[in-house]
Amino acid sequence: MNTEDILDYRSDTFTRPTPAMRAAMAEAEVGDDVFDEDPTVHRLQEKVAAMLGKEAALFVPSGSMSNQIAVRLHCDGGDEFLCEAGCHIYNYEQGTFAQWGGVVARTIQGDHGVLKPEHFVDMIRPENDHSVRTRLVTLENTHNRGAGRVQPYGHVEAICRWAHDHGLRTHLDGARLWNAAVATGISPARWSAHFDTVSVCFSKGLGAPVGSALAGPRDMIRRARRLRKCLGGGMRQAGIIAAGALYALENHVDRLCEDHAHARQLASAIRDVPGLELVPPEIDTNMVIFRVAEQLGTAAEFCERLKAEGVSMLPVGRQLVRAVTHLDVPAESVGKAEEAISKTVVR
Repeated sequence: MNTEDILDYRSDTFTRPTPAMRAAMAEAEVGDDVFDEDPTVHRLQEKVAAMLGKEAALFVPSGSMSNQIAVRLHCDGGDEFLCEAGCHIYNYEQGTFAQWGGVVARTIQGDHGVLKPEHFVDMIRPENDHSVRTRLVTLENTHNRGAGRVQPYGHVEAICRWAHDHGLRTHLDGARLWNAAVATGISPARWSAHFDTVSVCFSKGLGAPVGSALAGPRDMIRRARRLRKCLGGGMRQAGIIAAGALYALENHVDRLCEDHAHARQLASAIRDVPGLELVPPEIDTNMVIFRVAEQLGTAAEFCERLKAEGVSMLPVGRQLVRAVTHLDVPAESVGKAEEAISKTVVR
């Protein structure tokens, strides 16, 4: 089967720039960003800072780099940050905080990625010569391994207030913050107001080919720029890719509601198939995770059979499969996905 004929639900990172985005990138005004002279990068950073209600922002190649710079900004060697057990910073970034900064993570088990204020009771280490120093709280919104769950706004507000009241800093891994904003009607700036630093991504549901940004106080972002260089993240004529991110922010945010509706349609179809169970049952944004009954084989085996029917999804556990909707998978094709899943189950 031609790969172009396959509906690829594996991740919203598989999005490709649209013709209009490519045109914007081709026409981008550029300079040397290592010398801080790229005008398109400047425009992107100013726009991100404004959208998130922060003083400044820094364009970086990836969300992992953005998150790890943030942890290093807030923590020194021998410090600890608190995070949800399934979060991206802890599970999918190679423990860079430990490799690079000598920082420790203390995990808290949430409900499909959602944390509550009461989870943080007694989580601050005592100040003595035996303990690491608790310095930072990180949250992820939306939550990747939680099937795109949106952290309830009231929880976020209360957790961050608790952190600041106890002298801790706060960082938001908002790789899909745009999805949370569209799903709830709460602006990115309002979500971000509770955090000292915020990371956002352009190369997932927004469809840009490359890039993330870290936003926060001006002096902190100045330090972040130096840390970006340390990690090899300084780029030269970066305006070409920054133009793609700018186009995405100006044209692809509001349409995320289409992906959310598509995910709900897909989940409704999966819910009715014997042997498949949604985990969690609610769909907040553009992700669907479901459990495959053991009699249907493993998740990897299920996905192989599904691909033969023209639909690609991602095994994320022995019995768990993830499907992510995005702008390169048209919502009207959900019928094909439903048919492929049914065929895969009955084979």
